[in-house]
Amino acid sequence: MPMHVPKDWCEDHFHTIDPKTNAKGIHIWPFNPSFPIDVRFLTSGRSPKVRMNRHDYFEVLIVLSGVAELRIQDRILSFHQGDAAIVGSSLYHSLGPHEGLKFTVAALFFLPELIRGDGGRESDGYLTPFLQQDAQFPHVIAGKTGVPSKILDLMQRIRAELPAITPLARLAARTYLMLILLLLAQEYSFYGGSVRTYERRQNALTRLQPLFSYVESHFNEKIQVGRAARVCAMSESHFINFFKDTTGQSFVSYLNHYRVERAQQLLASTDRSLTDIGVEVGFCDQSYFGMVFRRFAGMTPSSYRRQFTEYAAQPSAIKGQILTVPTPNSARAAEVGPLMRESA
Repeated sequence: MPMHVPKDWCEDHFHTIDPKTNAKGIHIWPFNPSFPIDVRFLTSGRSPKVRMNRHDYFEVLIVLSGVAELRIQDRILSFHQGDAAIVGSSLYHSLGPHEGLKFTVAALFFLPELIRGDGGRESDGYLTPFLQQDAQFPHVIAGKTGVPSKILDLMQRIRAELPAITPLARLAARTYLMLILLLLAQEYSFYGGSVRTYERRQNALTRLQPLFSYVESHFNEKIQVGRAARVCAMSESHFINFFKDTTGQSFVSYLNHYRVERAQQLLASTDRSLTDIGVEVGFCDQSYFGMVFRRFAGMTPSSYRRQFTEYAAQPSAIKGQILTVPTPNSARAAEVGPLMRESA
């Protein structure tokens, strides 16, 4: 039976995610600090591309309609209606439409501390699929396995408990989360990756922190690759490979994406000219600024400003949309029904 997602549940993907991504490419989600978990329904539209980002939380996505593309480091993975994907906390990634087609996803965000809070070693067993995500990790789970529909059912139950103010609501939401993680642990039990992958990536990001801070202060200046390598105390050749392996993009691409993100902020919040904004963020050549902006944002600076202005002027009631999603177990979208039933 189809699930009807009310329009006030759906949020524009770009305007929900991108403004919470800081200039360093780190996405900050506004969790309840005492219970860091959230479930959202995100819909793509004519909005610009969401920039590559990473975050501290773990993420589970299920495509409810359309086809989405998940770029993880330098890999591009397509997943279709009914498929799921999982993303750990240290991978640079972005979600976008496939060939311009619209999509809607159900998204589960949670901090691992919610599971590790009891201090037991067995908690890492639940998180293993998120900790062993190396360059070959199969992030997408096909809908035909039946796992995504079970996860979606549990995600809806978590959403029904939020904001989980009472101890009983928190117990229920955490239990549903652990059932999701158990499903994922069983699904990925075949995978031979090591949780040390997560530790190595965290150490690599730590080595790049001085450069991230340097770019934040000097992004509007000319920063050559050699200078970036010296900030990290590496040879230029080693730095080029190290940065690409860690972030999934070249340093020049990262720097230009950073500058475009800064330009987007100015286009949305000021009426300054495009020329002034281009110079402000480090582009002395206006045509080059326009070319780079279009490459990363998917539209010209003037189109971005116009679309942002139009979106901001819309009443909140029409920013979402009513969506019919075919899932086997979702007749009661916001109710807590019997636990995991098999798909028909």
